[in-house]
Amino acid sequence: MIRFDPNKTLDQLDPSAWGKPEYDSHLVTTCHRLRQQPPREFSVEDLRIMIGQGISLPWLMPLAVEALEADPLAEGDFYPGDLLAAVLRVPPDYWSSAPEWLYRTKALLDRIPELSKDLAEAVAAVREVAA
Repeated sequence: MIRFDPNKTLDQLDPSAWGKPEYDSHLVTTCHRLRQQPPREFSVEDLRIMIGQGISLPWLMPLAVEALEADPLAEGDFYPGDLLAAVLRVPPDYWSSAPEWLYRTKALLDRIPELSKDLAEAVAAVREVAA
């Protein structure tokens, strides 16, 4: 279960607010824009982008894991399983602080019949993380 006020933005949940981007790139402006909306409004692609950048993981990983439990190969803008790829590439130190999400992620991995080589390597790395 997700334990935060779903009406708050990431700027409110994960202070301090970022303000306006200092660098004009699509990725930077997208991340700044997403910090100003409640995570409950995030699409799979929004989750993929932010998690891929390691931003606000305590609030976004639960949403991502729940989305993956519903569809392990949930797709953002790139390919089936791109959200899973972003989740699996989260640094190991996150997992040690979030054993519930590690356990649930490992459980959903068992439901995926076949993985690409890249995903298989990332899955192996997550399975090695101690709960």
